[in-house]
Amino acid sequence: MALPQPQPQSSYVCDTLPAPRLAGPSDSEKPEPVVVDDDPEPDTFTYTFQQPPARKLCVRHQRMADEGTNLKLQQSLDALPLEEREAINAVWSNFSSSSHPRRALILQGLLTMCCFSQLSLLTEQLAHLIRIDPFAVLPREVSLKVLGYLDATSLCRAAQVTRRWKSLADDNIVWQSICEQHIGQKCHKCGWGLPILEKKRIYRPRSRSPCTPPVLAESSSLKRSAPDSAMCATYPPTKRHRSNSPSSDESQDTTESHAHDSYSYSSALLAPDPSESLPPSITRPWKDVYSERMTIERNWRRSRYTVRTLKGHTDGVMCLQFNETLSHPAFPVLITGSYDRTVRVWNMETGQELQCMRGHTRAVRALQFDEVKLITGSMDCTIKVWDWRRGKCIRTLNGHSEGVVCLNFDTNVLASGSVDSTIKVWNLRTGGAFTLRGHSDWVNAVQLWDSNPGARNSSTGESIFDVSGSTSPISSSTSKGSSQIDPGKMLFSASDDGIIKLWDLNLRTCVRQFVGHGAQVQSMRLLLANECGEESVEEVEEAIPGSPPTVPGADAEDQVEAFVPKRKQPILISGSLDNTIKLWDIETGQAMRTYFGHIEGVWAVASDKMRLVSGSHDRTIKVWSRDKESCNSTLIGHEAAVSCIGLGEDKIVSGSDDCTIKIWSFAG
Repeated sequence: MALPQPQPQSSYVCDTLPAPRLAGPSDSEKPEPVVVDDDPEPDTFTYTFQQPPARKLCVRHQRMADEGTNLKLQQSLDALPLEEREAINAVWSNFSSSSHPRRALILQGLLTMCCFSQLSLLTEQLAHLIRIDPFAVLPREVSLKVLGYLDATSLCRAAQVTRRWKSLADDNIVWQSICEQHIGQKCHKCGWGLPILEKKRIYRPRSRSPCTPPVLAESSSLKRSAPDSAMCATYPPTKRHRSNSPSSDESQDTTESHAHDSYSYSSALLAPDPSESLPPSITRPWKDVYSERMTIERNWRRSRYTVRTLKGHTDGVMCLQFNETLSHPAFPVLITGSYDRTVRVWNMETGQELQCMRGHTRAVRALQFDEVKLITGSMDCTIKVWDWRRGKCIRTLNGHSEGVVCLNFDTNVLASGSVDSTIKVWNLRTGGAFTLRGHSDWVNAVQLWDSNPGARNSSTGESIFDVSGSTSPISSSTSKGSSQIDPGKMLFSASDDGIIKLWDLNLRTCVRQFVGHGAQVQSMRLLLANECGEESVEEVEEAIPGSPPTVPGADAEDQVEAFVPKRKQPILISGSLDNTIKLWDIETGQAMRTYFGHIEGVWAVASDKMRLVSGSHDRTIKVWSRDKESCNSTLIGHEAAVSCIGLGEDKIVSGSDDCTIKIWSFAG
């Protein structure tokens, strides 16, 4: 049978691999299967040292060449008799030399001749042959763009396909995009948000503290119910009093720095030696960054945590604050105040007590610290300013006629609330102070708010805390520096009269009241615009209607101003002894949401972008979903009322009337 002649050159772009040749008589002596032979005549074959011409193959035939498919066909062909080999080779050669339209016609004819058994074979073969690895064909940049549309779970599954897929799916560009969608905010597609973990962004070596650790009570996941304790009352007290008369051993603890606070205890808090070189920063893959934060967020949602207990105070812990991003020391610092009249500084990594500052003669009810100073408020009617790194009192402020219950400061203003129902506003630039009156009962919480950050006073002056010294009371009647308070400076105050007030510190008047709680308001938390999340976004979207209506009698310029998007407003969260937590709209003064769940009064609240937490007289801590008004988990472990609480990205720190501090870690 004469083999068909090759067809004229067509426009088909794929130079198909030639069909397997027939095995000649000499192949038994010297079998050399030739896969790429352009000669249609199989009888005459000679070795040549010329390089074969480059072939232009499509994706499939390139894969066939890589997989050696023609070699397998050649082996199957060699097993047949010579006549059958010639007949099969004639069909293959004819099809190989045909143009694209002619091939389609031949295939259609062959399909009509096939029985179900042959069609079944075709289906089985085509299921494998028709599959194409897109990442083997597409450029790397296009492949990364495609992978950028997948979520994290799909990317992890893609990395298990082949080594090439793993190389693409683990690329930093893809995971950086995933991190930008989720870290620090809720993803609009999946609803998940991941913590920023600011302390993890810069490599910081673990620090060692020179002092010995206190007794730590460690447990994995505390799911038990707290036992009854004699120090717990059945109902929440209306006021928080302690005995005024000091005990015999505490009467000696009135000095501002105790001999126990030796240099060995505070040396870890002092500035490092500049001669010591810091280790170089370490850059981690974005996939590891995402994985670490995903583990923490999953632990939050599934209520997986470990608990450490810090013991050292001899009476109820009333206030606390911690900071994990200090320039020095490298370890996170926790400061607590108690009814035992002391203020203690802790290393949160090891649980070691670094400082014990004594100076107040009655309970310490409020504190706040930054890189330089610590300010405490006490029931002894004074406010003290400390160098918390050295454990020394720098200054004492007198002005309240009764105990100081709360305080809050920023760069130039200190506000304090008292049992005497007044609020003192201290100008840290000049030392001047004035009093706000309006509440009819204890002022339990104050919170400063800079409502117009762009209008800050350009004048700078020394803070009254820049010069260290002994006790130096500042007259409350001095008001010479009050005019230097930045424009737009506002103050929120919460009181036992059940009302939250918003004050304009330049006008010194109350501009708005938030009424809704049925009992004393014990705590509040102000979420700034960049911390509010979805609530703030909704307000901005409502201010941009799709088609603004026409205002009669107004020109175009006025109408444009009427529909300028509103600036994002912060959100106020408050906790009360009416067992509820409320979320307030600052613009209207109305409660937007109310959270029910505690069976006794709420003493403390804290919040961030992701969640809201609360501590109650019922000895529990609840973690809430702020946008769904639902309780995600309840933490049980304290044996008395939870009086203060702090929220971090991967932990909760709580203080209680049972004299302990607990660190609930979700880091996994």
